[in-house]
Formats: sequence, structure tokens, C-alpha cells
Amino acid sequence: MELDRYDLHILKILQNDSSISMQDLGAQIGLSHTPCWRRVKKLEEHGVIIKQVALLNSKNLDLDVNVFVHVTLRQHHENALNRFEEAVSQLTEVVECYTVSGETDFLLRVVVKDVEAYEKLLKGTLLQLPEVGNLSSTFALRQVKYTTEIPIAAS
Repeated sequence: MELDRYDLHILKILQNDSSISMQDLGAQIGLSHTPCWRRVKKLEEHGVIIKQVALLNSKNLDLDVNVFVHVTLRQHHENALNRFEEAVSQLTEVVECYTVSGETDFLLRVVVKDVEAYEKLLKGTLLQLPEVGNLSSTFALRQVKYTTEIPIAAS
């Protein structure tokens, strides 16, 4: 899908506030309500906009601990990778999972209430995941930057 300056501007605004009305969005980008709405729908249909969500403050929900977990699998054939990916995708505490290059195979971001909750998850679940050979955990001390906005340039 070819994106023009209107599309890029729409995306930039929606990343900052997806609750904006179509009327206000159109006014900000210089289009009336209907053409603006059509563009947003087109962006959704083409999978550029995946979904619109509310971002929550994890600290206000007593989920204060972020743990980055490097995972190395015992085996690296397709079935092993698929089994691990399927199992980890079911864990609500795992909020991000990436296959990575380097010495480990996956990087997980885990959000839990406290260190004890992580220890319970580690021993009872993470170490039991299919094909796990080694886990290395790094605890975040302080969040310096967090954003969900993709760096797009709107003309």
C-alpha cells in the first residue's frame, strides 16, 4: 500500500491519541470527516492499523517489575521453534517475544508484580516451556523511555 502525506499524518496523530474524533482528525490534517474516515478504514483494511487500544500504567496496577529473559533452546529445528513460540504466546505475563540473533534464540519481556512472582513464573512455567535449554534474566531497574509510537515522518 502506498502511503501519502495525509495517511502518514493520520498515523502520526492516531499513534498519539486514537480516541480523537474523525471530525477533529480531519480538521488537523485538512480533510473533511468522510474522506478522513475512508482513509482510516483503508489503513485498517490493509493492516497498517492493527487495532486501537488503551495503554495502561503498569505501576498503578501493581505490576512494577519488568524482566528481560534471554532464552536459548536445546534444539533449533522448525518444530522446536514452533512449539516454543506457541507455548510462550499463551503466557499473559510475557508481553513481548522476539526471535533474536546472537548467542540466544529469543528475548522475552515479562511484566510481573514482584520478584517473587517472577521466581514462581520462572520455576513453574518458563523453565518448563518446550525445548528450553537455558534462560538468563535481567531485571529492569528503571524505565527511562517507553513509547508505542513508531517513528514515522509526516509531511
